[in-house]
Amino acid sequence: MQPHNIRTADDAREFFDARGLTHVKLGVVDMDGVMRGKYMARDKFFAALDDGFGFCDVVLGWDSNDQLYDNVAYTGWHTAYPDVRCRILPETCRPIPFEGDTPFFLAEFADAAEQICPRGTLRRVLGRAEDMGYSVTSSAEFEFFVFNETPQSARAKNYRDLATLTPGFFGYSVLRAGVHAEYYTELLDMCERMRIPIEGLHTETGPGVLEAAIRYSDALEAADRAALFKTFTKIMSQRRGLMATFMAKWSRDWPGQSGHLHVSLKGRDGRPAFHDKTKQHGISDEMRWFIGGQQALMPDVLAMVASTVNSYTRLIPGYWAPTVAAWGVENRTCALRAIPGSPAAQRVEYRVAAADINPYLALAAAIGSGLWGIANKIEPGDPIVGNAYDREYPLERQLPRSLGEAARRLAASKAARDLFGDAFVEHFSATRDWEERESRKAITDWQLARYFEII
Repeated sequence: MQPHNIRTADDAREFFDARGLTHVKLGVVDMDGVMRGKYMARDKFFAALDDGFGFCDVVLGWDSNDQLYDNVAYTGWHTAYPDVRCRILPETCRPIPFEGDTPFFLAEFADAAEQICPRGTLRRVLGRAEDMGYSVTSSAEFEFFVFNETPQSARAKNYRDLATLTPGFFGYSVLRAGVHAEYYTELLDMCERMRIPIEGLHTETGPGVLEAAIRYSDALEAADRAALFKTFTKIMSQRRGLMATFMAKWSRDWPGQSGHLHVSLKGRDGRPAFHDKTKQHGISDEMRWFIGGQQALMPDVLAMVASTVNSYTRLIPGYWAPTVAAWGVENRTCALRAIPGSPAAQRVEYRVAAADINPYLALAAAIGSGLWGIANKIEPGDPIVGNAYDREYPLERQLPRSLGEAARRLAASKAARDLFGDAFVEHFSATRDWEERESRKAITDWQLARYFEII
């Protein structure tokens, strides 16, 4: 049996014993999209396949820097940070190529923790889609910068004057990709072996920046692939003495890094729901309402998509990132790009997302808001033709300008609470409020240069 054929706990045990393995590796994704995990021995793994395993719930109660939230009810010093149950997902098994094909399994939080678990949140949204008669197909594409640095050298430089893998712009460069072919080849091979199939990989405009498009799949698998891609691209790079970053924007001198999401629906009959050849651009009523819901709720759910303080440095005019909840047909200046084509290819691109997304939560927001649009037959505004930056928009189309503002919008949103649950909205909005409060402690280079002498 091969890893991609594992579907059940018994399959996993058979695979394990057939190879004489002693340990596996497990990973769960926290509120920031960071993959946390551990190695687990055979006997414990076999028992956990049926009953789950305990994982300290602090991973839902601290930030990406392992600092404890002081404003959440679910966990904290007041609950003493107990273990919570996680379930292993046999169907997610992948071999880790640079660990002797050690099997890696994803897990997700269960019981009460499932209500705030990022993967559990996406599953609930997809359950809503199923109840409405739809299945969801999705994919992600990521831009990421690669540096000739190590974690030690980057810290020693205080993250200034970092050496990128290559200099200059060089978008879609055959030259750059050829010179660094070993890196590209290893990345492609790793992704192929780990069932993260890459449809396209090329240089983007900027020093050392690449873009990878992951092949489409059902939405839960798409989120798994995206989370695995980000984690293992960073691992592979560091094993080569390099560093990859998925920050939304790492330098004021270069455009931000996108994490665009593509979404389409199929009905119960298996036919694409977004295509109607009798309509303009082939956009069906369901696709139009889906876009209408995404447009209407984008300001409310932005914290789930732009979930770091750094995210909002990317959302400025003229840098290939949207600034309002506008949509257009094949218009890359809009937050929502309707992509017409064949019935199977017709889809919506959710362009407000950056590379720093938690894939589970960003897809939950993109899909959930669209389903809300279909359920309520929400009509979008007129599609934007031309430059979306070069016009005025009503207040309801404006996006929050900071993470704190976005967190408050999410917490106050009745639609978001209906889609994702009170427990999730209250917990996640509190974690984003914490994240912005932490950022306000920082004394930036800009502040020093501006105020140190003159004020």
